[in-house]
Amino acid sequence: MLSRILSATLIGIDAHIVEVEVDIASRGLPHFSTVGLPDTAVKESKDRVKAALKNTGFNFPLKQITVNLAPADIKKEGSSFDLPIALGITVAEGIVAPRAVEGYMISGELSLDGRIKPVRGSLSMAIMARQKKLKGLILPLENAKEAAVVNGVQVYGFKTFPDFIEFLKGANNLNTTTIDISSAIKENSLYQDDFADVKGQEHVKRALEVAAAGEHNVLMIGPPGSGKTMLAKRIPTILPDMTFEEALQTTRIHSVMGMLKSGQPLLATRPFRSPHHTLSDVAMVGGGQIPKPGEVSLSHNGVLFLDELPEFKRNVLEVLRQPIEDGSVTISRATTSITYPASIMLICAMNPCPCGYLGDDHHQCTCTPSQIHRYRQRVSGPLLDRIDIHVEVPAVPYKELSKDFCGEPSQNIKERVQNAKGKQVERFKKDNLFSNAKMRSKHIKKYCALTSDAQGILENAMHKLGFSARAYTRILKVSRTIADLAESEQISAEHISEAIQYRTLDREMF
Repeated sequence: MLSRILSATLIGIDAHIVEVEVDIASRGLPHFSTVGLPDTAVKESKDRVKAALKNTGFNFPLKQITVNLAPADIKKEGSSFDLPIALGITVAEGIVAPRAVEGYMISGELSLDGRIKPVRGSLSMAIMARQKKLKGLILPLENAKEAAVVNGVQVYGFKTFPDFIEFLKGANNLNTTTIDISSAIKENSLYQDDFADVKGQEHVKRALEVAAAGEHNVLMIGPPGSGKTMLAKRIPTILPDMTFEEALQTTRIHSVMGMLKSGQPLLATRPFRSPHHTLSDVAMVGGGQIPKPGEVSLSHNGVLFLDELPEFKRNVLEVLRQPIEDGSVTISRATTSITYPASIMLICAMNPCPCGYLGDDHHQCTCTPSQIHRYRQRVSGPLLDRIDIHVEVPAVPYKELSKDFCGEPSQNIKERVQNAKGKQVERFKKDNLFSNAKMRSKHIKKYCALTSDAQGILENAMHKLGFSARAYTRILKVSRTIADLAESEQISAEHISEAIQYRTLDREMF
């Protein structure tokens, strides 16, 4: 007898419908074969399914069993086909009526004792089930809340295979899994860090506030122990709250990678990723034999922090150009091309020299000029061209560290950032832009009007400090953000002066 069960496979971060066909023939020697481009995990499902059926009281047919995963030209991977294959066998054997499974998308891994274990990408499956207007989605219990975030599709979660079969037979009237989205966002949007913990470094905190308001990329330069990493970790706490759509996009990527906590329905805090400098270019942007998202996609709608920037391999830094510029990254292979979202805020940190103490009042620098030059040349000009703000982070003196005074809390800074961001959204609503950092030449000409005093200061800085054309553009973008924070329509002298201070490396002829 032949049975057909709907399931799904993941390509990139999208789910694609897979029809699991199970044919059981009485003639011939017992045999179990799986076709349709299965990977090793899918091929091994026959042993898991056989043990699970036997250990839960079902008879495993000693017949010729053929499982076809259609369409056959798409690579299938993972253990999520265990449950649909086991169900297909019970339907083909007449234990479950074929009409009972019609309209359901089914996915899950089986343990040998019949428990249904969680799978990756259930949120993408729920989105696909809604698009195809299916009756419902059947998943492991641990994945049910994650999929229930998607409105318009009924989600059922099961813990064991016998419970699932009883439901299909009508003996178990299980309620669909539901979730209060507003409560889920509120519960999962709490940060552990706060800018109130940071003592001193007021000018750096101001620079990061400007960066957060305009989504500007930042490079912090300072000696070891000056607090660069501590400051970077607190940047997500001052970024605007995530919208539901942003939370859905971010959760989807982490779901595909299996990085969500058990029972966590939604990721509502902005991601903060800090990869080690030894990672490869594939780990950074994604890829592999079966393409997977990289660090830039895992940082989508959040912060990608690169500590010790010059220590990263040159090719790893160069592949960041596309995601920084386009907000997405495309992985091309011989048979397919996959695009992952990668709208990130890039935060970098580096020492001023190899030993780290150039310009420090309490430590003597031991580096030669040639060593300093070679160290700084590890970071390419095209990458620096995409970083709007350079800020020095000096060592914090004992007097500041010993104070009981707490700094300004993140919530206060966030309110100013959200106010400035609201002005940008209103300004660019017809231009399909969302921040000052994304402005192009026509937008700069239209929205970056300078007062006469500001024009004089910028002209003087261009001549005396030798700023390049790219630095000129960056200064205008940053000054527009500073003016938005000050609730000013025009860019005045104090705004342009502050923006000029954030071009440290250009002033040092980097």
